[in-house]
Order: sequence, then C-alpha cells, then structure tokens
Amino acid sequence: MAKKILIVDDDQDIVEILKALLETEGYDVIEAFDGKEGIDKAYQHMPHLILLDIMMPVLDGWQVCQRLKACKKTSNIPITIITAKAEQEDRNRAKKEGADDYITKPFQPEDLILRVQKSIRESEGSFRLTMLA
Repeated sequence: MAKKILIVDDDQDIVEILKALLETEGYDVIEAFDGKEGIDKAYQHMPHLILLDIMMPVLDGWQVCQRLKACKKTSNIPITIITAKAEQEDRNRAKKEGADDYITKPFQPEDLILRVQKSIRESEGSFRLTMLA
C-alpha cells in the first residue's frame, strides 16, 4: 500500500512540482492550499508525512504545526517544513513548534525524496517501538 503524503502550500506551482515528484516515487499525494484545509485533511486522511509551508492564508504553518502536534490523533505524524524562510530563528521556531525536519526553497529533488523517505522510515520505527512497549 502506498504511503500518503499531505502537501499544505498555497502556491499551486509548488504543490504541482511536489506532487509530480512524489507520485513518481510511488506516494499517494493529498493536497491542501491553506492551513485550515491542511488540518482538516490531516484528520481525514492520517497521512504518513506532512509537507508544510509557513506563509499561508487562513492559518499559517506555525499554527498548523502547533495544532497537529497538540492533538493526540495527529501528534505522531512527522511534519517537514518546506519554506523560503532560511533564517536560523525560523529553523529554531520550527523545532520548538514540533516540526521534524526543515527544508528551504528552492530544494534539490533528490534531497527532498531522501528526506521524505527518512522521515517516513523513522516514524514507522518509532511507531513499532511504541507498539512493543
């Protein structure tokens, strides 16, 4: 069964690029174009990974990350921030808000795929350890 990845970004072009790249690798892709829609789709689809932009309408990426990590149902879903914000303070805030990884735009497709695979692999490993405990 294909792993599900939720892309939350208000930039249609970025969503299409990410979707094409991820579907080529065999992932099922779910799209959301603002923060509220992203939260709703995370609850509905329970993806294996969320790729989240910061600067979006309705709810920004910080708010989305906070809410998903605070909810028991979605707290274990890894979140990778994908943003043009490259400052160290933004990276620090991402960590503080619960994000699992941070990728700046523009990104290298090969790097993105490797980090997606790593995030999913690590989350599955921690899920198995939790189930065994």
